[in-house]
Amino acid sequence: MKIRAALTLGAVVLSGSTLAASRAPVPPDSPSLFAAAPSASPAAQTAPAAVAFTHVNVVPMDSERVLRDQTVLVEQGRIRRLGSADEIQVPAGVMTVDGSGKYLMPGLAEMHGHMPGGDVEEMVMFLYVANGVTTVRGMLGQDGHMELRRKANAGEIVAPTLYMAGPSFSGGSVSSPEQAARRVRAQKEQGWDLLKIHPGLTVAEYDAMAITAHEVGIRFGGHVPADVGLEHAIQMGQETFDHLDGFIEYLDAFDQPIDRSSLQELVTMVKDAGSWVVPTLVLWDVGIIGRGDAQALAARPEMRYWPKRSIPGAEGVEGWTRRHAASARQAQADPDAADLWANNRLEVLEALSDGGVGILMGTDSPQIFSVPGFSLHREMQAMAEAGMSPYEILVSGTRAVGEYFRRSDTFGTVAVGRRADLILLNTNPLDDIGNVADRAGVMVRGRWFPESYIQERLDGIARRFATN
Repeated sequence: MKIRAALTLGAVVLSGSTLAASRAPVPPDSPSLFAAAPSASPAAQTAPAAVAFTHVNVVPMDSERVLRDQTVLVEQGRIRRLGSADEIQVPAGVMTVDGSGKYLMPGLAEMHGHMPGGDVEEMVMFLYVANGVTTVRGMLGQDGHMELRRKANAGEIVAPTLYMAGPSFSGGSVSSPEQAARRVRAQKEQGWDLLKIHPGLTVAEYDAMAITAHEVGIRFGGHVPADVGLEHAIQMGQETFDHLDGFIEYLDAFDQPIDRSSLQELVTMVKDAGSWVVPTLVLWDVGIIGRGDAQALAARPEMRYWPKRSIPGAEGVEGWTRRHAASARQAQADPDAADLWANNRLEVLEALSDGGVGILMGTDSPQIFSVPGFSLHREMQAMAEAGMSPYEILVSGTRAVGEYFRRSDTFGTVAVGRRADLILLNTNPLDDIGNVADRAGVMVRGRWFPESYIQERLDGIARRFATN
């Protein structure tokens, strides 16, 4: 069976810079449907002038190591001092967080996220933060996203730092090379951070987009239009290839094993070009290939933080279940072909990682059974199944993301001068990637949110959705 027909679902997605360090207080709880609980921790309501993590084990992510018994001093959204707890004196008046026996690592990034509008906008931002996601690259711009980016990056709402792609370039939005070029210039002038590529562009349209993007200095990434193909997209300077789009097609490996020599040639080509990949393994496995039992997926613990039925701005779990059924019918008709396709994707990712290609963590949430923030932890488990070590996985969500955004800001490692995006863990993430979910709290641009506050607000969201 030719299971590749399911790829048509890949274009179905939900509804983009100057980044200021946050010095503003967390706003009081909003009266909206998704407001935090009234008794939220006072520690989470203000951004003190400085915070010190004392006697903490630091996982700096500059190499695979742990710095034991350290003090990390944060002020005005930046890491100001880092060193032995015996040598650094915490100034009077500084808020201290006891890190004894705990591990401090950089915040994670969602490099293929979506920003639904309507009532759920701020809730989605919080779900990211609640899971240690402190940076999000939004991959489908809409009206209102510029204002959302401004509020998030100014600290007016509890949110990760946002980078936003504009409305996508696709067969439905572009009808000529000239229009493609005009659209690039317009999005650059409007202030979007990058261009999003969707299927349907002709080679001429794609080339006009790429050439103009290079001229005006705006990056582009996303899908690979079928007429363009992976090799040509690499040659034209596409920076990120999301969902491993174009890789299985290039290798002709939908329903047959991968040719190892062809795979190694492809790895070399991608690495030499300096391209990045955003695998989104779990979403593709569930939503496109169609594996998994819908009832079991809908019963995952994190589904209590998402509406059962669709509401303005968000497709509900019931809608996800219906959409999953379409691809699941093909997977059930030929489960061996579905398994081969999924395993080939894991093999491609392992080869890319082993070959030194830049991997960026991403999940395409919120979409079919992928709840923002929570989906990243499932993605990390899938990356482990592909053979990546805990350190390699963490690099893809921390240091590599900082390298990708190095022209905009400095973050992604625990070091002096870096943006203070941090996760405090109870256990060592280098021992087991699952330990990343064992949080004691999250810091976003210097604002500290203890796990007690995070759980209290999550409980409030769950209670509201229990009646939906």
